[in-house]
Amino acid sequence: MDNKQENLQGILNRIETAKVQSKREDEIKLIAVSKKFPVKDIQEFYDLGLRDFAENYIQEWNSKIHELSEDIIWHVIGNVQSNKTKWVAENADWLQTLDRESIARRIENQRPDDKAPLNVCIEINISRSAQKSGIFAEQLEDLVEEILPLKKICLRGLMCIPEAQDVNKKTEEMHQMQEIFLKLQQSIPEIDTLSMGMSADLELAIKYGSTMVRVGTALFGRRK
Repeated sequence: MDNKQENLQGILNRIETAKVQSKREDEIKLIAVSKKFPVKDIQEFYDLGLRDFAENYIQEWNSKIHELSEDIIWHVIGNVQSNKTKWVAENADWLQTLDRESIARRIENQRPDDKAPLNVCIEINISRSAQKSGIFAEQLEDLVEEILPLKKICLRGLMCIPEAQDVNKKTEEMHQMQEIFLKLQQSIPEIDTLSMGMSADLELAIKYGSTMVRVGTALFGRRK
C-alpha cells in the first residue's frame, strides 16, 4: 500500500470510527483539498476512487481542471472576487464560501443554461474573527432570503472554519454551528449540508453534525 492509498484509508477509517462513536448512520462526504498540489497528485487520488476535490485559489484551480477528468466534482472553498465569478459559474459544482449577495447574483447571470444549478454553502464566520471571511450568524436570514429565489443557485447548507488553536473554543463553535444548521433545516427542509472539519478535527466536527469534511494535509502531506 503506497502513501496515498494508506493516507486515504486512514482518513476513511477515522470517519467511520467517528460515525460509530457519534451513533450516526448518514453519509459523510470526504472532500480532498488539493490546493497547491499538482495535477499528478490529484490524478492519483482520483484513481483511488475519490471524486470530490476542493481548491482555494481560483486561478490555480482553473489551470488544473482541463487536465483532469470531467467527472471530478469541484468545490471552491476560497474567497471569490467579483472578477473571478465567471470561472466559478462555468466550471464549479460547489461554492462553499458564499458570503455576499452580489457574488450570488453574478453567478446567477453567468451560470451556463446547460449546467445544473451551482450548489452553494453560506460561509459563517463562527469565530467572529477579523481575519476570517464569512458572515455572522445574525446575518444569515437576510442572505438566505436573497439567494432562495435565484434559479441557477441551489442553497445546500452552511460551511465554517472554526477557531484552530483552542480546543474548548472550537468545540463551542462547532456546537453553535450545529444549532444554526438545525434551525435553518427547520425552515428549509431541503438543506442537507454542514461542511465543517479538517485534517486535525474531523472527529469533533462529525460529533457536531458535519456532513462534509475537507481534508488536505492528512491526504496529500505537508504543502511546500
